[in-house]
Amino acid sequence: MLLALAAAILWIVPSNDYLFLPDTARPVAPLVQVQGGKDPSGPGGVYYDAVIVRRAKLFEQLFHFVHKGETLVPAKAVNPPGVSDSQVRTENLREMARSQDIAAAVALKYLGYKVKLESEGALVDDVLGGSPAAKAGVQPTETIVSVDGKPVHNTSDLRRLISGHKPGETVRLGIRNSEGLRTAAVKTVADPQNPKRPVIGVFVLQATQVRLPVPVKIDTGSIGGPSAGLAFALDVLEELGHDVTRGYKVAATGQIEPDGSVLPIGGVKQKTIGVRRAGVDVFLVPAGDNAKEARKYAGPVKVIPVESFRQALRALATLPAKH
Repeated sequence: MLLALAAAILWIVPSNDYLFLPDTARPVAPLVQVQGGKDPSGPGGVYYDAVIVRRAKLFEQLFHFVHKGETLVPAKAVNPPGVSDSQVRTENLREMARSQDIAAAVALKYLGYKVKLESEGALVDDVLGGSPAAKAGVQPTETIVSVDGKPVHNTSDLRRLISGHKPGETVRLGIRNSEGLRTAAVKTVADPQNPKRPVIGVFVLQATQVRLPVPVKIDTGSIGGPSAGLAFALDVLEELGHDVTRGYKVAATGQIEPDGSVLPIGGVKQKTIGVRRAGVDVFLVPAGDNAKEARKYAGPVKVIPVESFRQALRALATLPAKH
């Protein structure tokens, strides 16, 4: 009885760690609607993949090899200290919404449409734990719009204005979030790599307002995160009659930026396993460590490293004819 009770507790009670689990890659086309376009009907198509993230049970924490392709991750790597599951979920959904807008803009701009991209500040992508920014309450998905009252239009403005200070001095950040504008006083520290350079401990992206000439709707439901941006951009072209996959099943992952660059993402191991499960032919992955990791688990799937949207299109265009 005691053994049975202990086993039940281990199986039911959640631990402090998280599990990353693979999910099967799925076609993008059913999620995307472009005015004047239609879902491609030929063979092949664009696929996206997600990672299942959930709290591990105590049993899974102790025996975390029970699920194929899983990775056990410390809680602090998923939820920064003081940030709840619901807050992380909200941030992930905002990242997904941004990736959809940027993906549509990049694809339509490539096709020659007049797309308006207005720079609106430096979007906080991540905050280092224990950094001055973290202590001041700066959160991912917030946008830094000023430093000491001077406007920040882009990431270069932020770096330039902060670098005008000496390490140890305080900067006043104007921050915009869903609740409005606020000000945060952040004491700079010396960059460990360059003691003369002041830093505050944030990683930023370009905050951009997108105005599309053609309505594009992408509905991913409850799936969050920015990593499907490249897949969305490729499928917008497919919806408008451009056969970019040429009969191949093409999975794509990578955070896409307004200039078309493709940034690294997390969960590559699980995504690659999900791609294999779907019988995908080609997997487009951000170049560098992401591509190296993908090749470990890709099996027969061809992994193609890419750094930009245009490079992804060139790589697909040069694949041998599909038999």
